[in-house]
Amino acid sequence: MVFYRLLFITLFFSSIACVAVGQTATVTTTQDLKNAITKASSFLRDYGQQPDGSFSPQSSPAITALVVKALVQNGTPVRDSMVERGIEYILTFQQTDGGIYQQESTVANYETSIAILALKACNASGRYQEIIQKAEQFLTAIQWDESEGNVPADPEYGGAGYGRHERPDLSNTAFLIDALHEIGTGPDNAAIKRALIFVSRSQNLEGVHNTLPFAIKNPDGGFYYTPANGGESQAGKTANGGLRSYGSMTYAGLKSMLYAGVSSDDPRVLAAMNWLRRHYTFKENPGMGTAGLYYYLHIAAKALDAVGNDEFVDIDGVSHEWRKDLITVILSAQQANGSWVNDNPRWLEGDANLVTSYALLALSYGQTSPANAVD
Repeated sequence: MVFYRLLFITLFFSSIACVAVGQTATVTTTQDLKNAITKASSFLRDYGQQPDGSFSPQSSPAITALVVKALVQNGTPVRDSMVERGIEYILTFQQTDGGIYQQESTVANYETSIAILALKACNASGRYQEIIQKAEQFLTAIQWDESEGNVPADPEYGGAGYGRHERPDLSNTAFLIDALHEIGTGPDNAAIKRALIFVSRSQNLEGVHNTLPFAIKNPDGGFYYTPANGGESQAGKTANGGLRSYGSMTYAGLKSMLYAGVSSDDPRVLAAMNWLRRHYTFKENPGMGTAGLYYYLHIAAKALDAVGNDEFVDIDGVSHEWRKDLITVILSAQQANGSWVNDNPRWLEGDANLVTSYALLALSYGQTSPANAVD
């Protein structure tokens, strides 16, 4: 028997009235949400999946893993043929070192982390446990630690890049922490502790956890892409050379700190929340516009779900039911064929399979806390 997660809470979703981007006022009901998820799942089944079980194989097996995770998290049974074929495809990339990635891949951390998320979602019976453990060992082995002469004072320390020697960044480090968190790794784990050092240095907040010069130049409490290799923000630099904070990385940083055991009253968490209160929106990726919008929606939903409050109070003191806001914006953008796609194709968001998986994942966190699927 399969126990699905509770998809719809009638009292919560029975009447949601708000204005979607560029549209007139709409009312979103539980049936609208159910229909949207059904249409998206049908799109992926009928148009997304290839004969070998993959989704967008020309890009990365990570897209197949994201689709599998999104489907199961929205109620598709683990034993559904679409899910099983997807898992079979993912496992063709299992390497002798335990990682799950393409041969000669430059994104091994990214691919393996997301593969773990998909396998964990389908692992209620424990059939993938050994594979997951080997993949975990691979991830922690390629993390930037002392093994190759690095020391905790180095800006790269604790981070994860796309591969073994790739410059670490907050996005990859957040995926590493996600993978470890979902398989039950706690804050006392050495890899999580190392990763938290890197995450803290990716924040525009000067203090004992971050003595790098970037925070001094732009002390707004948000997060940027990486403090390594001279520092970089996808949102660019401030006039004085600081690194601009932006939405997707700030939610990624917040979520990573919470998963790493940082308390809600820690100055790092408070600073991140204050930045997000000043930039509350689901209509764009703050600081990046439409670039990476659906990645942002997914990360934002997961982070706010981790915070644990249904209400989000913005900087003006206005209280928002963020789950309702999120769901209404996402449903308003669904295509007639059931998919989602970003008109801005940066970071592969012109790929309907990838963007539809992001949208479904965001919807799952916008409902209730995800439950583990059972075979």
